[in-house]
Amino acid sequence: MKRVFLIVLDSFGIGAMPDSERFGDVGVNTLRSCATSQKLHIPNLIAAGLGNIDGVDCLPKAAAPAGAYARLTEASMGKDTTIGHWEIAGVVSPQPLPTFPEGFPQEVLDEFQRATGRGCLCNKPYSGTDVIRDYGAQQRKTGKWIVYTSADSVFQVAANEEWIPLEELYDACHKARKILQGKYGVGRVIARPYVGDEVRGFTRTANRHDYSLEPPKMTMLDAVKAAGLDCLAVGKIHDIFAGRGDTEFVFNKSNADGMQHTADFAARDFHGLCFVNLVDFDMLYGHRRDIDGYAGALTEFDRWLGAFLPTLGEDDLVMITADHGCDPAYTATTDHTREYVPLLILGQKVKPGNLGTRPTFADIAATVTELLGVDFDTPGKSFAKEIL
Repeated sequence: MKRVFLIVLDSFGIGAMPDSERFGDVGVNTLRSCATSQKLHIPNLIAAGLGNIDGVDCLPKAAAPAGAYARLTEASMGKDTTIGHWEIAGVVSPQPLPTFPEGFPQEVLDEFQRATGRGCLCNKPYSGTDVIRDYGAQQRKTGKWIVYTSADSVFQVAANEEWIPLEELYDACHKARKILQGKYGVGRVIARPYVGDEVRGFTRTANRHDYSLEPPKMTMLDAVKAAGLDCLAVGKIHDIFAGRGDTEFVFNKSNADGMQHTADFAARDFHGLCFVNLVDFDMLYGHRRDIDGYAGALTEFDRWLGAFLPTLGEDDLVMITADHGCDPAYTATTDHTREYVPLLILGQKVKPGNLGTRPTFADIAATVTELLGVDFDTPGKSFAKEIL
């Protein structure tokens, strides 16, 4: 293969994993929840074989699926973006990244405040939309950062763009990333800008940035780049891998923006991997428990996919997958959910069929590197020969 387009529908789980209750998730299923919505219309994904995947019982099954398909198990001990993407890229994490359900230790906050010159508000697990509603007015009065976390391994810093310059927020998050190492080494420091006031209300903007830990081992991206091939990153991919391994990157303002960036890269003559993250599923709809919004976003992606596939050549291949779940109908929490994820593989040279339930997301990395002729050592097992 000359080009592989690997598209992550961020948080698109397809059912609870056997150990989901250990992660606080009972009976979760992102796809099944979306299937209850009248907004869901995904004929291209169904034709590809989404309904044929092991365990999927909420969609029609294609009589003759257009693609190869599989259910992927997360081998890493987590359900967050960083660990999920690292595993997709060939690095399994046997230990979870640290979380702070009681907030961050005072020594961390003290160092952050010294480094940035501003104090901190909140320091609790919080919903991102609720925290600016509850602390936005205090930030305007005090000039302090709004620092919060979640069930995931994150240190989030919210600041109103109208009062605190974006560059100052980004610089503060860079400093936090340097502080948060070792036992405090959260997977991501996230800049969460917003706008508004008490009269208009507060709204998050699209200027979010993530500052991730560097992966502990060589990833698929590193291997593709080291082989002299192109590794194009769309959306959060550059941030998730701490800028490591890509040869070119572009951020997204929205899912639609990311799909357009992917089409723009496809119109170019490159050789290698285009790795895409579409985050709206998770950020705008999963965490906000918006079933219709999530279903509508899947419908939008499906429509785009139907137009995108005919533009590709015979040496192109598309993989569609996810990094974890975020069931929009699960009201016990507003956090990610521990789920299997789908894998759909499409292309002119792809042999349709069921690849079963795979033991790790890392099978993707093993397959991508084999398809591109790149040497890479990973716990995953390639299925390249099964799909061509």
